[in-house]
Amino acid sequence: MTEQTTAIPTIAETTARAEQILDSIELAVVGKRRALELVLATVLAGGHVLLEDNPGLGKTLAARSLAQTLGLDFARAQFTPDLLPADLTGSFIFDQRNATFDFRKGPLFTGLLLADEINRTPPKTQAALLEAMQERQITVEGQTFHLPHPFHVIATANPVEYEGTYPLPEAQLDRFLSRVSFGYPTEEEEIDVLQRRMQRQQEDISLDPVTDAAGLLGMQAAIEQLQVEDSVVDYCVRLAAATREHAQVLIGASPRGSLALLLVGRALAVVRGRDFVTPEDVKTVALAVLSHRVTIKPELWMSGVTASSVVRGLLGTVPAPVTAKD
Repeated sequence: MTEQTTAIPTIAETTARAEQILDSIELAVVGKRRALELVLATVLAGGHVLLEDNPGLGKTLAARSLAQTLGLDFARAQFTPDLLPADLTGSFIFDQRNATFDFRKGPLFTGLLLADEINRTPPKTQAALLEAMQERQITVEGQTFHLPHPFHVIATANPVEYEGTYPLPEAQLDRFLSRVSFGYPTEEEEIDVLQRRMQRQQEDISLDPVTDAAGLLGMQAAIEQLQVEDSVVDYCVRLAAATREHAQVLIGASPRGSLALLLVGRALAVVRGRDFVTPEDVKTVALAVLSHRVTIKPELWMSGVTASSVVRGLLGTVPAPVTAKD
């Protein structure tokens, strides 16, 4: 497949476009600017997002709205216990007229895939996403098919219902660059949701595209040009390493975790209008990119210790550097 080429925008142009994207999404998703910044920063960093939250908090709406504003093809796969890998990848179908096997593409062949309730399907089907998420390709019957470029996955999971679910293994959780939660809205935000619904007099809301696939690739390329001070890089490494040495942690973040801190922190800096990365950017993204890469010791599961609490503690104990921009 021939990749689209486009001129690389400046950092200022990328920031302006990111702000337009967020403003547009907020027409549908009310009061979640901070979480939406993390989601957009993850996509601009080239990664995939796991939205883990209670039902009814706008996870599916956020994914669809993001696809619309980015101008990407969108597909939704509802993960159920009977979903098969071929339901995602596609399969070869025999064409009786031509006596040949033709490949029919599955929902993975899209720009942005919503993997809805990913923890409700068995590990065999969950694993079908691994090659697609990591390699941007799939293999069916020994043949390799490349996915569109760009290709991103936004998966949703319900963290409170465990009946009939299949928790994602660490290897698959690690494929998500960040894990983001929206949380419940404030009373004022919830009133705003209801009033907007009455004003538009219909359930669905459609957003106009702010950019397209080529424009997104250009924004991602612009962020790749951004240099990061050595002290901030060192801070990312020290934070990830501290999770491995923590007394309450069984498995800490791998080097992929420190890389995620750097990549998402760099993208967030651009989203927020800066051409440099500060330790505060790293701290802002730390929970989203590290907590799902940390496994607490089993004997502490009932004590209230969580991966998030460990990461929060480390943010207070691992000294942050003073950069030239501070």
